[in-house]
This record gives sequence, structure tokens and C-alpha cells, in this order.
Amino acid sequence: MTAFTVDDLHLFLDRTGAREYLKLSVPMRHGRYHEVQSPHYRVQFSLNAEVKYLQGRHRDWPHPAEWLKRTPGDDWIYYSVGSYNDVFDLTGEYYFPCLSYDQSPFFTHDPFTMPAVKQALNDLDPLLERLGTLSRRPLPEPVRSFFYRAARMDASKRKHRAGQLHRILGESITILPPDTRHVDYAVIPAVIARGCLYHCGFCRFKTRHPFTPLNRDAVLEQMAQMKAFLGQDLPNYNAVFFGQHDALMSGKNLLTFAAEKAYEIFELERSHMKDAYLFFFGSVDAMLGAGESLFDVLNRLPYRTFINIGLESMDAPTLAHLKKPVAAPRIREAFLRMLDVNRRYPRIEVTANFVLGKDLPPGHLPSILDGVQNALDRFHSKGTLYFSPLHRRESKAKVLVPFNALKAALRLPAYVYLPQRL
Repeated sequence: MTAFTVDDLHLFLDRTGAREYLKLSVPMRHGRYHEVQSPHYRVQFSLNAEVKYLQGRHRDWPHPAEWLKRTPGDDWIYYSVGSYNDVFDLTGEYYFPCLSYDQSPFFTHDPFTMPAVKQALNDLDPLLERLGTLSRRPLPEPVRSFFYRAARMDASKRKHRAGQLHRILGESITILPPDTRHVDYAVIPAVIARGCLYHCGFCRFKTRHPFTPLNRDAVLEQMAQMKAFLGQDLPNYNAVFFGQHDALMSGKNLLTFAAEKAYEIFELERSHMKDAYLFFFGSVDAMLGAGESLFDVLNRLPYRTFINIGLESMDAPTLAHLKKPVAAPRIREAFLRMLDVNRRYPRIEVTANFVLGKDLPPGHLPSILDGVQNALDRFHSKGTLYFSPLHRRESKAKVLVPFNALKAALRLPAYVYLPQRL
């Protein structure tokens, strides 16, 4: 790390954070990054000199351990401590990510309406403009170069970069798997199959595509463009997400080809972060149709692989209410297949999603409890169940009461699904 002071600004180049993602109740940065401290703010930048984190240093800031994070899709997320224990019980993490583009029934206020947070976002570009002015001084080259590069990443450039990301992928990633929380949602996206099989009636994250696997050349070209897009910041990533909503259905050949090429092209063995992770979604039909040879190969790859399956319910009337075109026996069969894979493959974890909502048929929650308890005779730490509110404006009490009752009774970890996009 190299430190400089220019007027009232303190600059730290190539700071080194943690090399692995840990569950901690204190703020933690990962990989390598640059940092500028002004009298009022701490701003942390990627190795591309692009803003990643913004935190107030003054007494009006809501909490000294809370901060703003900016995603590659140019969204802001506010990380709230809430009540540490409550947040962890709810999400499996010590911070609650409040989204600037979606409302959650689990958080009672919107941090983006707080004066200090609004002011911080308004003050960001003037600070970058100041760095541009300083870059014209006769400063040491590393300082001058960083100030110049950071100043160029203003609001217009950040928006352009987000558009570039979405053009590479063909469109925005409307939702990431809940398991990406294990790497703080910092994934390299690569679409290997567009759309999904079902287009369920209840889903808020539909794409316009029918399920269509991409060919190998298209996957390789996309990965090459993503590598160029990430540029100098590439070594800060150790996780890949295969989109869109049913990469598992793309089949053994394409899936394993993409996984092997991603590890090579994204140079994951050279990452500043330990281990490598692979995340993707799968449908019920994909889970039931996947052969043992696929899981054998995935288990041998240099990843920890997480596959998230949308089950939604084990109750036939509820599935009909949700307009999910899958029969309840198939849902239960996929759940048992999930447990089997988790038991037999140490480097693979399959997780499942269910919905929560006040207007669902009465058999919905009992069907989940019965299905899980009948399949397991003790608690298992592998195979997390995620519960997602059916509507954005669900009552907090209406969601938390059944969720807490299920969580206490289920023999698998259970958390709320906090959907994030990219």
C-alpha cells in the first residue's frame, strides 16, 4: 500500500482487504482497492478507479458501521446493521442490503430518503471533479494518474459502463441466486442460456425469452468481453454466475464446457480472493433430468458450486394459484433429489426457494413443513431453504410470523431471499 496526502485528502493506493468472505459483524473490504478519505467521506474504488463504496465520516451519518455499495449495474445498495442478531437470523448475514430499486417488507425505513445518505450521493461527483482538478498539479505519477482516472468515472461514465455490461450480456440480469450472498453478490456474469422453462404467473423477474441455450462460440465471446470489461479489477473476483434463470437445463456438455472455460478465461486461479465459486439457477425439470455424470464433473471442478432450484410450494392448490406449471409430486421428487445430491457431493450445494404470502392457500406452509420433516430425521446444515415474499408490499408481520415458525421447526437452514439484480 502507498499513502499520500494532498491538501485535506488522504489517498491510499492498493490497499489489501480480506482474501475470503467471512460472516462478520464489522465492516470488511475484500481483495485490493484504492481509497480516498475526505473530511466527510471515505470513498473506495476498484482497481479500475471506479467507485465501489461510499461511507460518511461525520456525525450525521446514520451509523458508523453502515455504508453504500455501488454495483457494476450502477445500482446503490445501503448496508444496514439493523439489530445484528435479528438481521443474521433473517438473512444469514450481519448486514441487511437495502436496495435503491426495490422495497422490502423486512426493513421499516428507506435509507435512501435519509438526508445524510442523499447528501453523500449528491457530493460524490463534486468530489471526483475535485480529483480531476488535483490531477493537473505536479504530483507524483501514481497519485496524478489515479486522480485523473477516478475523475473520469463520473455519473455519465458510470451509467455508460452499466449499459456496456448489459449489452455484453444481452440484457440486464434481473435476479441473482440467493446463494451469491456468500460472496457479497460480487460475481462475474455469463449468460449460457436465455429465459426459463415455465414463465410462472407469480414471477416478478421474467425475461422476454423462451428457454434457449447459447452456442459455445457465443459463450466464449461473451466471456472475452466480460474479461475486457472488468479490466484491472478482474483479480478481485473469484465467483461466476451462469444466467439466466435455468443454466442447469442447458445440459452437461454446455454447462461443464462453460465452467471450465470461465475458470480459465477469468483467471480465477490468480484471484486475490481464496477459493472459486460457481452459481446458477435450475428448474424442477432440470434437476430431475440432470444425470449423475453432470454432478460427478461439477464436483471435480475447482469450484464450490451452488445450484438454486425454484420449488415455490409442495401444495397443489398453491402451485395452481401461483400459475406454476409443475405438479406437486414433481416438486417433492426434486426436493428429494436435492437432498441426495447434497449428501453425496461435498463440493456441490443445492438450495431451494419457496414463496411467502398472506393470500396463499392454507395447505402451502404445512406442505413445506411436512415435506422437509418427512425426508429428514435430524437437522442438516447443507441445503438452505430461501423464502421470498410474493409481493413487494407484503406486511412485515404477515411474512415474519410464518417464516419464524417455519425456521424454528425445519430441519434445514432457512433464510429470507433478498433478490438483487445486476
